[in-house]
Amino acid sequence: MPTKNGHSGPAFSDRVIRGDLLAANCPSREILRHVTSRWGVLVLMVLGTGTHRFSELRRRIGGVSERMLAQTLQWLEADGMIERHARDVVPPHVEYSLTPLGREASAHVTALADWIEAALPAIETTRQDRPAAKVAAGRG
Repeated sequence: MPTKNGHSGPAFSDRVIRGDLLAANCPSREILRHVTSRWGVLVLMVLGTGTHRFSELRRRIGGVSERMLAQTLQWLEADGMIERHARDVVPPHVEYSLTPLGREASAHVTALADWIEAALPAIETTRQDRPAAKVAAGRG
């Protein structure tokens, strides 16, 4: 439906309120990067099962370094997805859990991960039938 200026699509004010991920300078892109990064998805999935300490998260998420896990947790905490609970004990005891917003994000990324796992046989078949070089060259 055309807008007041005759163009189709959402009005500028609607895009500002909602965000516009396709725009290069949209602040939503940073949150998208945090939530959908390899480690962000996995942290959200694991925390979707309950509260975990740093060391538990690291054990559950194979291949993540301490540095990347700490950075991912900081990003997701700053974005309001997770809460960090520091216990005043010796040695220090820190736990991480999802906020209500984080539970929503976790449900979405878990659904995507479930779909990937279910579709993996078809994806693998396609990969075997269509070598990457052929697809990358645009001849697929």
